[in-house]
Amino acid sequence: MRIMTKKINLKITIEETAERHPVPVLGIDYKVKIVYKNVRVPELNVEDKIIKISLPNKYKKENDEKILDMAIDKMYEQIAKVEVERAMEKTRILLGFAPEDYEIKKMKKTFGKCEDKKITINPEVVKYDRNVIDYIVLHQYCHLKYKTHSKGFINMIRKYEPNFEQYEEKLIK
Repeated sequence: MRIMTKKINLKITIEETAERHPVPVLGIDYKVKIVYKNVRVPELNVEDKIIKISLPNKYKKENDEKILDMAIDKMYEQIAKVEVERAMEKTRILLGFAPEDYEIKKMKKTFGKCEDKKITINPEVVKYDRNVIDYIVLHQYCHLKYKTHSKGFINMIRKYEPNFEQYEEKLIK
């Protein structure tokens, strides 16, 4: 009697997981879960207030915090493209004018700036809810008319956002 044997190849994926501090996105804190697995490029998925970042196994040797910061920065940039565009269009319609150009660019110590008729918005604004993002964009639009925080500037902001002080307070914290 002859017994036939069949060779079976099993591919076992071992996932190593690490959890990190909450990351704010549009005013909501998300937990971050880093998973090292057999993938070629990093992947980021958001579900049920959890940001799952899948990284190739080769990154295990790297500094987790550095990789986490890079992944979160990239996520903020992608969300900012959508959210800042939405806020820019909303503000353009509200005020009836627009900057010559705008960009989304990481900056230290500021959420936005207006120079030479160009508005620059920090992608980290997406840490805050949409009302705060709208206020930041409105603030920069007002700088197209008023270079400093003059009385006219404050009056313009107050006209379009009467509760602007509450957004300023959120940004100072």
